[in-house]
Amino acid sequence: MHFKQPEILYFLFLLIVPILVHLFQLRRFKTSYFTNVRFLKELSIQTRKSSKIKKRLLLAIRLLLLACVILAFAQPFFEAKDKKNASNEMYIVLDNSFSMQAKGKKGELLKRAVQELLENTPENAQFSLLTNTENYWNTDIKSSKNALQNLNYSATPFELSAIMAKIKAHKSAHKKDIIIISDAVGLTPNDVQNSETEDKPYFIQPEAEQKNNIAIDSVYINQSLENFYEIGVNLSAYGDDFKPVSMALYNQNKLIAKTIITFDAKKKKVNFTIPKEAFHGYVTIEDNGLTYDNKLFFSISKAKKTNVISIGEPEKGNFLSRIYTSAEFNYKNYAISNLDYNSLDKQNTIILNELIEIPQALQTTLKSFVSKGGNLVVIPSEKSSISNLNTFLGNFGKIQFGNSENASKLITKINFDHPLFSGVFENKISNFQYPKTSLSFAVTSPYPAALSFEDQSVFVTMIQNPVSSVTVFSAPVNVQNSNFQQSPIIVPLFYKMAQNNQKTGVNALTIGNNQPYFVDVLLSKDAILEVKGNDDSFIPIQQILNNKVKLVFNDFPETAGNYNVFDKKEAVENISFNYKRSESDLSQINKSVISDFKTADTISTIFNTLQTERTDSQVWKWFVIFALLFLALEMAIIKFVK
Repeated sequence: MHFKQPEILYFLFLLIVPILVHLFQLRRFKTSYFTNVRFLKELSIQTRKSSKIKKRLLLAIRLLLLACVILAFAQPFFEAKDKKNASNEMYIVLDNSFSMQAKGKKGELLKRAVQELLENTPENAQFSLLTNTENYWNTDIKSSKNALQNLNYSATPFELSAIMAKIKAHKSAHKKDIIIISDAVGLTPNDVQNSETEDKPYFIQPEAEQKNNIAIDSVYINQSLENFYEIGVNLSAYGDDFKPVSMALYNQNKLIAKTIITFDAKKKKVNFTIPKEAFHGYVTIEDNGLTYDNKLFFSISKAKKTNVISIGEPEKGNFLSRIYTSAEFNYKNYAISNLDYNSLDKQNTIILNELIEIPQALQTTLKSFVSKGGNLVVIPSEKSSISNLNTFLGNFGKIQFGNSENASKLITKINFDHPLFSGVFENKISNFQYPKTSLSFAVTSPYPAALSFEDQSVFVTMIQNPVSSVTVFSAPVNVQNSNFQQSPIIVPLFYKMAQNNQKTGVNALTIGNNQPYFVDVLLSKDAILEVKGNDDSFIPIQQILNNKVKLVFNDFPETAGNYNVFDKKEAVENISFNYKRSESDLSQINKSVISDFKTADTISTIFNTLQTERTDSQVWKWFVIFALLFLALEMAIIKFVK
């Protein structure tokens, strides 16, 4: 036992006063006369004995009464077992990712967690609140009430290691109590290992009752017909035993099509046919799971002709004019001697078709062209200078040419997962008529091959970067060297190489994915583009590149939806943004990951535990109670004991 005012204990010497009073009772006795005391002798003896007992009882009670009063003023207490951490700072980490939309016993997990914080956090408790994107340092429940009540779901996934790094970087002279409120969806062992602190944090895991969920993963153009697009919608089902769900397609909030989907597998593909024109809408489903992944916004730009030129001998480029038709392409061929360098920056794709030597001036121009988002295709000649080719390709990556091989080789392998063949084949084929080449070059490339020879050597490979691509052939494709021009695979291959991927397919960007986006617009030097939605607008990072503008969005916008890119007051392009689908699988919870944490069911349990373990047990109140009891007992003895 400890005392807050131990000096008061010196007053225990006052206990001698009742003893002295009882030993030396200075009373005047009044003499009473009786006619005959013979009859009172026995009564006198009995009274003297009871009086002695009464006095001793009163002495003991008064001593205890005075002792209790003195001890109460000394304020005794029992020290808390965790008193050394009583000054710890508290940090509350609240996961507001989309998986917290799931419903538990008392409603949505995030809303219930917020309600418990508001109801059970002591008003005098100081803490720091951290969510996926926001930090509120050194606050209390009254100050943070509005922030909690208006807390929205975040497109940023819950990254515990990053949040713990913020807490660790927040310098303090005190130790830290950390309370993590999360459903632990997607939490990995690395997150826990990187978040280890001196003391294990408390973990509150609200659990969803319904873990079935259906998500719309992607939308793409499955087939481009003369007057229509056939678009495909990919869905994923997480869980078991799904009921049929309805799906609807909207353009500018106008219903275009509707269907019912029955899930007989975890993955489902649904096709729609829409007019071949600009599209700015979304596809949506209705299920009982999460809501954030039930809608996918997408845009299809108005078809623009792609600018393509080939540089080489005209007769060797005749096959290209049959692929790049005037309906979809602006195609021209230039001999190297007649090349107009000023026209290169206006192209989407440039094909170097069997040049023997690439002049230095052209190398410099093409390097700049690729860096600004242009696509480049390199087809070697039988007489190409290997050193010249390697010097040129060194500007873009690590593809290098070796010696030529004058031997017939079959092209037998198609990489169906390569970007050049994405969406080209509905099924993988293996029994097509193999084209062949008579002469080819040995090519070393760290990049995956799109087409390979029978000996697994490279025929077509590609250097892919965020803004452009460089596609390289290892052999000439003229009719004297190869029958590749007669192969049906040549059309989709050259078509995909030439197309600007952002302008020919579905435009559905992911928030937080910093892949650059190019807008075909000619801006003045000081002009800027602005992105506007129904309720939000922002100015992205941008760079003017000749006749196009490179946009980088970082973490903007915050809300998924359909937006427009504006040049002053003129809308120049439609653009759509969606949330990452990383939170859709509610079953991706690894229980062993959080097994090392201290766990609790509710926030009130943690507050009560901390208060119990770190608050001294005050016992002075008991001494006051005992003093009052002894006082009452003294009065009872005086009144009733004779």
